Amino acid sequence: MTKSALQPVAAIIAILVVAALVAAAGSHHGESLGGVRVFALCAGLAFVIQWIVFIPSYVARTEHYFDLTGGFTYITVSVLAVIAVANWEPRSLIIGGLIVVWAARLSSFLFLRVRRPGGDRRFDDLKASLPNFLMTWTLQGLWVLLTAAAGLAAITTREPKPLEWVAFLGIAVWVAGFVIEVVADAQKSAFRSDPENADRFIATGLWSWSRHPNYFGEIVLWVGIAIIAAPVLSGWQWLTLVSPVFVLLLLTRISGIPMLERRAHRRWGEDAAYQEYRRKTPVLVPRPPRQPGGTALPAFGRAKMQWPYR
Repeated sequence: MTKSALQPVAAIIAILVVAALVAAAGSHHGESLGGVRVFALCAGLAFVIQWIVFIPSYVARTEHYFDLTGGFTYITVSVLAVIAVANWEPRSLIIGGLIVVWAARLSSFLFLRVRRPGGDRRFDDLKASLPNFLMTWTLQGLWVLLTAAAGLAAITTREPKPLEWVAFLGIAVWVAGFVIEVVADAQKSAFRSDPENADRFIATGLWSWSRHPNYFGEIVLWVGIAIIAAPVLSGWQWLTLVSPVFVLLLLTRISGIPMLERRAHRRWGEDAAYQEYRRKTPVLVPRPPRQPGGTALPAFGRAKMQWPYR
């Protein structure tokens, strides 16, 4: 096996080891179905769905259903967890409902965005290699499991508790993050739909307050899910609170922002207007635009691992 093929295979093995550890932690004090922890069932299903859709996608060398599959997986594991536990506890229904709403909105948005131009250049090199393409789909399974882990642990716990003020705080945080993400995506879509903006970067609306407001909104909404879930977690389940931390690291250090920042630099790095935009506008956390002459914020470093996240 060549080195180029060995690396994605090693990555797949590492991904599955991490998934097994998360499944074990999330299953602690969790409900069972047919003698198997519901959390573990959801974890396994998150990967099985990816691998099933990967087969025809690789045969057709298409990435068109990647984002849609990710959203479908979130919805499936969340609904499965709620139905399998069947206690209809308000916290479980709220967490499951919030994940379903977010996943349905984002996956359909990304699916349509990819369909319009006829492809997604993030996958141009990946889909030509079976090991790399399979690794990408497997990594999406881990993305689903890790980001939803705290929510799934709360849904499947054997020790539910009545809603308290912390849960309502978490709902408010989720709503804030969701609104920011939806508005940012809508503003960028409207900007791109204008042919006059084909070679321009967006610097209006929320994008004048942050270079990546959609990612900020996504991080915030997963923090909201963790806040709602936290009061019913116990034992090893506390490890599932890695969920928002994983989203933060994914978007700021692994994929997401590093990839987009490098792409923008290649495209507009010599543009004085873009240089000024970078000086005035924070990378992630929104704030009013910095006045000309302010100190430039440091750019994110080059990521060692790339994954086509949005």
